Formats: sequence, C-alpha cells, structure tokens
Amino acid sequence: MDPPEIDAWAAWHPREVAARLAGCPVTWYVAGGWAIDLHLGAVTREHADTEIAMARTEFSLLRPHLAGFALFRAVSGSLLPLADEEEPGPDGHQVWVCDPAVRMWRLDVFLEAGDAGTWVSHRDEQIRRSMGEAVRRTADGIPYLVPEFVLFAKAKHARDKDDADLSAVLPTLDTRARAWLAGALERSHPGHRWIDRVRPA
Repeated sequence: MDPPEIDAWAAWHPREVAARLAGCPVTWYVAGGWAIDLHLGAVTREHADTEIAMARTEFSLLRPHLAGFALFRAVSGSLLPLADEEEPGPDGHQVWVCDPAVRMWRLDVFLEAGDAGTWVSHRDEQIRRSMGEAVRRTADGIPYLVPEFVLFAKAKHARDKDDADLSAVLPTLDTRARAWLAGALERSHPGHRWIDRVRPA
C-alpha cells in the first residue's frame, strides 16, 4: 500500500502502546513529548503523534507484535514500505506504523544505537548511559525516557512545542539533571539559548 499523508495521525496513547507490546522482549520506551507528560503525570499539550525508541538490533523482535500493520521506514523525508522480514537498513532511523484499516499512522519507532542495556543519544553517540539511568516507569509500568535526555534530543530544533515541554518540566528537574543537560548542550550545541536557563544556580 502507498503511505497515508504524513499528517494522517490517529496515534495510540502510550497506555495502548504498552498494552500492545505486553510480553514483547524488546527494551522500548516512550520518547518525545509524551515522555515529558508521562514524567509529569499529566497531559500538558496536544500530541500529534506517539514516539517510542528502542535499539536497532532488537527490531526483529518487535515485528511480531505489529502483525497486521503496515510498516514504513522514514528515509530522507520519504516513507518507504518495509516488506515482511525486511530490515530498515542503516539509513532507516525511524519506522512508522500504519493501520491499513483506516489508513492512519499509529506509532513512530525510533531505531537507536546501543543495546538493551545501554542508551546512546542519537544526537551524539559519545553520550551514553545505562538503560537503568535513562528510563523510568510510570506508576502503571509505562517506560519513558528521562526528561533531561528528551530535552537534549529536542534542543537541536527547539520548536515552540519543545520550548513548551522545557517550561513544563524544568521545575521538576533536580540539580544533577539540570547540570547534565547544561553540560550536554554545551558539548553538542555551544551557545544554545537553553543553556543559561537550565544551568543550576
């Protein structure tokens, strides 16, 4: 099938993602704006899509849990169909999940470096942490990327929604998290307008 329009989203809520992936052996976690709201325990803004991330090496373990859905790899601004058993390839860093019954996107899967035990930033692969440091869980067990790591990923574009996420979550970050974020921004985005704002007093 041809891909739907790029903005044809009827995204699963993270709770539905968790239900669909129950029993999946992949170390996955919610990323992007939804990770911020899961951390806060409240929905602070609308979310056009739902993003999860996982190690690229585990993608084949995820596929059986997406049976019946059409998969497309995002490459250079295009969405290319992913055949059964086909791997996304080294240039496919995202896989979009389409519900063919309604021709709507349900999920965006980030394929990251690292492995089940190690989180590696896709913005700077020298930045890495144990998965235990990188991922937390909500009270009902939904895994999500810690907010300082989410904000680091968002800083490259720093769109209005990213500024909103920063404003919402910054008061909840402790000194260690703020210092980590300020240092990571100084390393990868020197002069970034967020640095002074997030650096602990």
